[in-house]
Amino acid sequence: MDINANIESPIEVKISFNKLLNQYESLVENENDYIVANARRVLKIAEENPILREGFSDPGIFKSHEKEINGILQDTFSPILTNNEIKTASIPYLNFTFNSSERFKKILNSAGEDFNLEMKNMPENDRYIITCAIILNVCYGYNLNFKRPFFYEIPDEKGVMRYYKILYNADFTEIIPKENAPKITEEDYNELLDNFENIDIWKEKFPPNSYLFKGFVISNLFDVTDDQSISNIKTSLIGEEKRVNENFMKGFHDIFQSLFGLKDIKVGFSIYNAEEDIFERVYGVGMNSYLINNLEVMRCCDALCDWSYNKLLKANEYFSISNVDKSFKCSKVEEVPHIKVLKEQGIKSAIFAPIANEEGLMGILEIVSEKPKILNSINANKLVDVMPFIVTAVERSKNDESNLIEAIIQKECTSIHSSVHWRFKKEARQFIRDEMNGKEPNFRKIAFDNIYPLYGQIDIKGSSEARNWATQQDLSLQLNTVKEILVKASKVEELPIYEQYIYRLDEFLKDIEVHFQVDSEHQISNFIKNEIEPILKHLYSVDNLNEDISNYFERVDDRTDALYHHRKHYDETIALINKEMAALLDEKQVEAQLMYPHYFERFKTDGVEHNMYIGESITKEDSFNPIYLYNLRLWQLQVMVEMENSYYQMKPNFPVALDVASMILVFNQPLSISFRMDEKQFDVDGTYNARYEIVKKRVDKAFIKGTQERVTQKGKISIVYSQREDEIEYLNYIKFLQNKKYLDNDIEIVELEDLQAVTGLKAIRVSVLYHKEKDDKAIYTYDDLMKEINP
Repeated sequence: MDINANIESPIEVKISFNKLLNQYESLVENENDYIVANARRVLKIAEENPILREGFSDPGIFKSHEKEINGILQDTFSPILTNNEIKTASIPYLNFTFNSSERFKKILNSAGEDFNLEMKNMPENDRYIITCAIILNVCYGYNLNFKRPFFYEIPDEKGVMRYYKILYNADFTEIIPKENAPKITEEDYNELLDNFENIDIWKEKFPPNSYLFKGFVISNLFDVTDDQSISNIKTSLIGEEKRVNENFMKGFHDIFQSLFGLKDIKVGFSIYNAEEDIFERVYGVGMNSYLINNLEVMRCCDALCDWSYNKLLKANEYFSISNVDKSFKCSKVEEVPHIKVLKEQGIKSAIFAPIANEEGLMGILEIVSEKPKILNSINANKLVDVMPFIVTAVERSKNDESNLIEAIIQKECTSIHSSVHWRFKKEARQFIRDEMNGKEPNFRKIAFDNIYPLYGQIDIKGSSEARNWATQQDLSLQLNTVKEILVKASKVEELPIYEQYIYRLDEFLKDIEVHFQVDSEHQISNFIKNEIEPILKHLYSVDNLNEDISNYFERVDDRTDALYHHRKHYDETIALINKEMAALLDEKQVEAQLMYPHYFERFKTDGVEHNMYIGESITKEDSFNPIYLYNLRLWQLQVMVEMENSYYQMKPNFPVALDVASMILVFNQPLSISFRMDEKQFDVDGTYNARYEIVKKRVDKAFIKGTQERVTQKGKISIVYSQREDEIEYLNYIKFLQNKKYLDNDIEIVELEDLQAVTGLKAIRVSVLYHKEKDDKAIYTYDDLMKEINP
């Protein structure tokens, strides 16, 4: 058995106490007799056991020479301190320990028998490369600062995870090149500086087992569970004063200078805007971006070459340039824009690190220096431990900015559809920039040009008549109920006033039956509230009347002081129709947005109406084609038919039986819309485009020319248009839906009476084919369906 087995490393390890023993040889000449005696004791053990000086890789030697090894290490592992110090002899960066202090043994015992001691934050490739870096320093005299804090995570007896920082004493180690070890040149060294992550290059320069490691290290462990060193970094990063306090960036520079052990470095940031694929400047005191230099924004593809773009934005991995001048000479300027911008600023070495979370890139951390080689891929590895805090800080900053943006949008614009939200965010960002730069912030006009409108509605037919009927029924019921109470009262107490009130009640009943008017409800309500209710309260003390009076008041609605029975059924029906139709339309809209993004809004009135706008200026991509408009028109027609079917399948469950009529308005020409800040909604721009809004508001009440018949009819879809090409287009859609058994064959084309300032409108009307139930395969006309559901 060999401790090197199954471990790939540039070094072959031999445990040896040679360098420690050399120390004791120098102590033999000491003036202190005790020190001399102790040194001779240790050297005598080594003389009798030469393998301890020569070195061994068989772990069995520890057991066979346990007493001797303990004797040699007695001074190093003082029995007096063994219960206090957390200490062990080991091989660096390997999970192999021996001759541990009693306290360390107790910690391991508390962790349980199943616990395996394993160094954290040390990936397998890093172990190999860091060992190579040690060789560069020890054998070739370089001074690479590769050190990072390493930890053991060990649970205590309660299962609570404790963290122990490892500090190595490597005084008793030596590294010796073997005959097959390639000699490292200056050129090799320069290549390695920019390739920390490339394990193949390191293995080429430092083949496995090409160096001999002799000795051992003393690992001193410190419990840093409550350590505040990194917490101080975290506190600085997420402090409330960032961006506004002059000392923040100075303190931030100091933190990174301490982290890297370098005075000559500076730190910058750039924000990544994923929606537009651009880098943006971070606004605040002392904030700089060395990637985009003095620009406000820059396209990512202009700031980075293909390789660096993929590295930062796709793989979310950092990279370094250890020698900017050399890289500039070796590259074509136009292909490596980030090298060019660094050189223009006098920067000689740099590290770019992505600030990314699970959702992707949020920004770039930029560490730069005016000295070459001092920033490189090796010391870039130091960022591993602080990047989580930077990510947290940026996440919070982005959340704060997002909340601020949303607050501005809500204040200026209220709720905004997702398809145009990008534009409002863009203006809100500019609003914030202006404010931070001391300018007067102003939310600029938001407009979209050359977009195509689509409008549709499913309207409740006869809703006014239905509500009037419900009101009449409730008033009649209320008047008759009061009349019955007063008739009983007149029998108990024969007062002429009761007869007079009964007479007035009969007059009101006759009026609402013969000619119910708008103000009838108001007159009757005032009469009952001001004259009848006081009498009823007086009569409540009469024993054989109090039950009738109690029942009456229980049926009166507290808000309106009126009987609310038939009107309640009507209101519930309207609310249910709107809820169900809106829910179906919203559900279908999700599918439509996936086909091609477009603006969508809907309104609940006596029915549901909707607006849609589609065009390239909304999607902000060069991808719009008329085919998407035609597809949306067909989708709209098909969904309107499905809404009709859904309504009539639900109709038997509604408290009041009402009919609906559907209409689509076709507008042939593209138009412009802008957001009206006063009304918090989009509206058309320009006099010509206003014609569209006029038609939209009035067309459903339009008559067929020469008749008193409304264009919208129950059981039919009405498609209103003005251009011949629209007629041809929709006749093709209708033919397609007829083939799918959505529409009947009774197509009619009618002309409409002129509206104010609008002439030449026509309409296609066609009957909808219905299904009695959702899964019913049979199809019905409107009249057939009514017979089926109302036998």
